[in-house]
Amino acid sequence: MPVDYEINAHKYWNDFYKIHENGFFKDRHWLFTEFPELAPSQNQNHLKAWFLENKSEVPECRNNEDGPGLIMEEQHKCSLKKSLEHKTQTFPVEENVTQKISDLEICADEFPGSSATYRILEVGCGVGNTVFPILQTNNDPGLFVYCCDFSSTAIELVQTNSEYDPSRCLAFVHDLCDEEKSYPVPKGSLDIIILIFVLSAIVPDKMQKAINRLSRLLKPGGMMLLRDYGRYDMAQLRFKKGQCLSGNFYVRGDGTRVYFFTQEELDTLFTTAGLEKVQNLVDRRLQVNRGKQLTMYRVWIQCKYCKPLLSSTS
Repeated sequence: MPVDYEINAHKYWNDFYKIHENGFFKDRHWLFTEFPELAPSQNQNHLKAWFLENKSEVPECRNNEDGPGLIMEEQHKCSLKKSLEHKTQTFPVEENVTQKISDLEICADEFPGSSATYRILEVGCGVGNTVFPILQTNNDPGLFVYCCDFSSTAIELVQTNSEYDPSRCLAFVHDLCDEEKSYPVPKGSLDIIILIFVLSAIVPDKMQKAINRLSRLLKPGGMMLLRDYGRYDMAQLRFKKGQCLSGNFYVRGDGTRVYFFTQEELDTLFTTAGLEKVQNLVDRRLQVNRGKQLTMYRVWIQCKYCKPLLSSTS
């Protein structure tokens, strides 16, 4: 049965998005609080100075502001800013981009978004709940956003959204675990890679290679941002007998799967890929659904890992 969930993973996610379309997840406007690197005018040389002068972990700070309808038990936040200088520059509309991205010969000088000065890739974009808030909030003409998902249904929903602008965004189908398919950008070209509740959806023994491939796409000083399920989150504790596929890896009723991480596991994944820790923290929240009179203890892990500016030999 676990083999079936792996072979037919695309079918289960396509079915999920056919049922829920864009009504299941809400737009993630909290992104810019947790990840200010995504907001406009945030992309300065702060991280570069941090690397060259500090080499110590950014201190974590507490914030007690509640989100709508939430009672927060404990939340850590950090406002480290992006490293590379972000120059403003307009760029032409990218035309005639097809879905067969994997067949492209990626050239360092000519690829979708090649004239942009700041490039963001979201892996596992779903129906655009992260991408569209970024495009709406960050009006920098030098910004180009790439987004991909395992589900062709989800990508179709992104591309048919009225907010989708091919001059600023490229949405494409991509399997994070497929080692044969390439991304539509050359190595060392991305400033930010976003992984929000997506790494947990793949088989644990495929995670390291997936992160390794993504790491190679980052510029020196580029950042990988992650938010995902932490060990003993309410969702893990509510799984019933027979739903556990392997250690801390479960299958939901709809056939989609989820893994629950520790900070140490994520640190190993990122550092093995050659990245350096900027932030790795646990976000514990007490959520109260007043309508259903439910109390939910949530555990998420948030990470920021950066590609070194200087090679170890220098």
